[in-house]
Amino acid sequence: MSTETPQAKPNKQIQVVSGITVRLAGDSGDGMQLLGTQLTNTSALSGNDVATFPDFPAEIRAPRGTRAGVSGFQVQFASHEVHTPGDTLDTLVAMNPAALVTNLSDLRTGGLLIVNEDSFEAKDLKLANLNTNPLEEPWTENYRVAKIPMTTLTRAAVADLNLGVKEADRCRNFFAMGLVYWLYGRDMEATLRFIKGKFGKLPAIQEANERALRAGWAFGETTELLGESYQVEKAELASGKYRNIIGNQALAWGLMTAASLSNKELFYGSYPITPASDILHELCKYKNFGVCTFQAEDEIAAVCSAIGASYGGAMAVTTSSGPGIALKAEAMGLATMIELPLLVIDVQRGGPSTGLPTKTEQADLLQLLYGRNGEAPLPILAAQSPGDCFDTAIEAWRIATEFMLPVIILSDGYIANGSEPWRIPDVSRMRPIVIKHPEGIKPGEQFLPYARNKNLSRPWAIPGTPGLMHRVGGLEKQHETGNVSYDPENHEKMVHIRAQKVASIANVIPPQTVMGPSSGDLLVLSWGGTYGACHTAVSQAIELGVSVAHCHLRHMNPFPSNLGEILKNYDAVLVPELNMGQLRMLIRANFLVDAIGYNKVQGKPFSVGELVAKIQEVVSAGLLQAST
Repeated sequence: MSTETPQAKPNKQIQVVSGITVRLAGDSGDGMQLLGTQLTNTSALSGNDVATFPDFPAEIRAPRGTRAGVSGFQVQFASHEVHTPGDTLDTLVAMNPAALVTNLSDLRTGGLLIVNEDSFEAKDLKLANLNTNPLEEPWTENYRVAKIPMTTLTRAAVADLNLGVKEADRCRNFFAMGLVYWLYGRDMEATLRFIKGKFGKLPAIQEANERALRAGWAFGETTELLGESYQVEKAELASGKYRNIIGNQALAWGLMTAASLSNKELFYGSYPITPASDILHELCKYKNFGVCTFQAEDEIAAVCSAIGASYGGAMAVTTSSGPGIALKAEAMGLATMIELPLLVIDVQRGGPSTGLPTKTEQADLLQLLYGRNGEAPLPILAAQSPGDCFDTAIEAWRIATEFMLPVIILSDGYIANGSEPWRIPDVSRMRPIVIKHPEGIKPGEQFLPYARNKNLSRPWAIPGTPGLMHRVGGLEKQHETGNVSYDPENHEKMVHIRAQKVASIANVIPPQTVMGPSSGDLLVLSWGGTYGACHTAVSQAIELGVSVAHCHLRHMNPFPSNLGEILKNYDAVLVPELNMGQLRMLIRANFLVDAIGYNKVQGKPFSVGELVAKIQEVVSAGLLQAST
């Protein structure tokens, strides 16, 4: 069989478009995440800018065919820069009735709906809690509907390979993939290589998936259901070498790079929890880079193992999501008291408790700021996108070592599972993270483990170094000597020192920047994974003539030193958050600015359209009030 990728022939019209948003939806066992990942990688290889949004059930194997078991993957690929996976869908591929009814509302009027017609039998409708076949309803006139018997066509393509029915049916996602590849002019070579690598030890399965992929392409080329295909040209991105990267993967690579820049071995103590577990999965591949991964028996053991590694002189990291951070809180206070460098990563998800473990949210900010006993402030950095996780990890470790304290990194499910093209940095241009451990003391001198430098940082003494024996533990330390102290004045002094150390980080982080006018009617203030939607919404609003700017925070504690001045330059401040208003509360408390909240807690990210509408509403209300 030929290995060349077939190309769309002249008898089909090819329409050039600037961008496309596709969502692939089906049962959790239909391979939608695989299909979406392959489409993303192929689009990135084609030179498009890409943004993705995977969405899957909380259960490992949700009830098949039900609405609760629907798994989806949304991709926007474009010939211009994109920051979100798109608002409305140009194409929806639905593999069963449940996938159709739970996703149809996002398909634009006139959009293309592709369904696996074979999965709309009576039993399928019953599982989806439907009384009638939705494909026979009048609403179908609002869309271009392509009913395709994917299961039947897939079985025919692999008929002579002597596979069982279940094995043959598992290939239908590749049939759908081939059809989508034809529809958008995607090259199949990368996916064919993937199939060979994944199924090479099972020749019949490899052959079946390859046939299904090619059959889907051939169906798109020959059927009259789809009269045209689409072409998206390469995006004009900054020059450099790119690869597609997922948020958790970027965090893992950033941690390894930070370890290398500081000439440290990386110790990663973690307990598996969605959506942070993939960081552990990624890091455990790189033992050859001096990475030591430890899957602990619980969250407390995980963070305590990391504290021990830091005490021993390693770069120490622990990760979790909101429920696990609650369990780590006491040990995070211990690390604060001992004053050791440690990275604590929180990949946020919907809560409280188990909540929505596979859905995104930004509701852990106040927990990370205040969720420890006593006065235990810690610096907090928030990544803004999948690729930005790499840089955030490096900056966090630089702060942790320069100020000798734990640093928190906030990500979220949207960033962790999403992906984007990432320009591979020039490692030779990266600034080293210089760490100097005390090598000992002269005869007759006393080692002072809590003596301070200009950053109020104490020395990072490695156990076993002659003359540097000192106390560690959770009891209050005496200033400089580190001896246990119950003296009231000393305790107050140490509390102030630890607080001032965190506050002084504002002197070394970059000043806050603003996209848009330096003053005006409205400032949109955002943080974390809302960056893409807010940035795009503000850009669109500016094009509409609205006086609005965008300020996106990475440093959540302490805030950048110039943030207060920026806030004063605008008549109103709008804070969109995937919570009930946590940053808004902090802005009001710290800067006495009556910020306006725009809040959403649905397990879904903001759409650009809803943000543009809110921006226009706030500005219009402000102008009306000013005129009266």
